[in-house]
Amino acid sequence: MSLTGPYDPDNIFAKILRGEIPAVTVWEDDHVLAFMDVFPQSEGHVLVISKTSRARTLLEVEPDVLARLTAAVHRTARAVNRALSPDGLSVMQFNGEAGGQTVFHLHVHIIPRWADRPMKGHGHAPMAQTAALRPLADRIAAALDRD
Repeated sequence: MSLTGPYDPDNIFAKILRGEIPAVTVWEDDHVLAFMDVFPQSEGHVLVISKTSRARTLLEVEPDVLARLTAAVHRTARAVNRALSPDGLSVMQFNGEAGGQTVFHLHVHIIPRWADRPMKGHGHAPMAQTAALRPLADRIAAALDRD
């Protein structure tokens, strides 16, 4: 898919937001949802999405939605760092198929990185079980800033 086109209301993230597909939630509010990636590139891989926008890419997102999404990414990345103590973090956002995007609902990846552990490729990691993701989500949620 290209950088332009209609929003597909049947994309996997839209289905998660409607409750049609389960997700392992880290935290959410009225505007954003942070949840564990079921194809984690590293232990603790979290996705952050808007609950209010139908933007497919960064190029389409409304400025106020982007501001809330960015604040949510910041809050979540800080919690991932506190909870898991990685050596580093990759924060990634892909736009268009040629840019590496696989789900066409704007989303941001927060991927903890360790010097001695290779990161799995985007879209190439095996599917994780909920039983493995839930404890990680709970650890990250417990480390959230409580503003």
